[in-house]
Amino acid sequence: MHSYAMGPAAPDHDAGTGWEVARPLGPLSLGGVRMAGFRDRVAAGMDKRVFAQPSVVVVIGLGDEPFLIEDERGAQPLSGFVSPLSPGRARVRGERVECVEMRLTPPAAYALLGVAPGELDRPAISLEDVWGRSGQLLREQVSQCAAWQQRLVLVDEFLGRRAAVAPSLTPEVAAVWDHIVASRGRVRVDELAAFCGWSRKRLWSRFRAQIGLTPKRAAMLVRFDRAARALRAGQNAADVALACGYVDQPHLHRDVLAFAGCTPSALVAPGSAPL
Repeated sequence: MHSYAMGPAAPDHDAGTGWEVARPLGPLSLGGVRMAGFRDRVAAGMDKRVFAQPSVVVVIGLGDEPFLIEDERGAQPLSGFVSPLSPGRARVRGERVECVEMRLTPPAAYALLGVAPGELDRPAISLEDVWGRSGQLLREQVSQCAAWQQRLVLVDEFLGRRAAVAPSLTPEVAAVWDHIVASRGRVRVDELAAFCGWSRKRLWSRFRAQIGLTPKRAAMLVRFDRAARALRAGQNAADVALACGYVDQPHLHRDVLAFAGCTPSALVAPGSAPL
């Protein structure tokens, strides 16, 4: 439910926040997947913005209390949910949170979710709407396990079974996504079309169908994500704008408003950590 660095480690405790964090002891079965378990040890509660980011977030709630997802359409309680790449403005609140969280790259999400990216049209979609009965059974099985590592292994095995029968991105779309990430979003659509050998129209159509964003929007998202991380690390906004390829600081300001729904200063304010 917050930033974490993956690596071999046993469950650890963040004394400053009261969160217990469990990471896989070994590598996961699939590329493009990060996973961790979280438990609110001091019942402090959770209140986080849902930010656009270049990964799809999947959360399996294990506690008795559902998450409350609030967006412009109202509030909905969900025991597990999927948040798309560009979710719009929303907040996730929770009490006595205990969950497993996954972050999927777009190629991994395309294979593992089993739904078209365009169908993820809310900041948070019920996990059962995406994975159906199998998702409900997974939640029940994981909830019955007391040990974090056993929980994480169960989820990893579930993803492995889905991947075995899953579709793959068109090679050109996968290559374009990788190129956008490698260039940190500083690439033009004409360059991407030339890179994969397609026309702009064909690239736009295929990429949007399989990723859920246009190539231009995807590049903007990757660039924003890098800028947001730098801002939250304490770097000066003017320096971040220059380093990330924005025309000027107002350009960065507009992108932060578009993707985070707040100003750069609000983005880095205490208590505004993203989902």
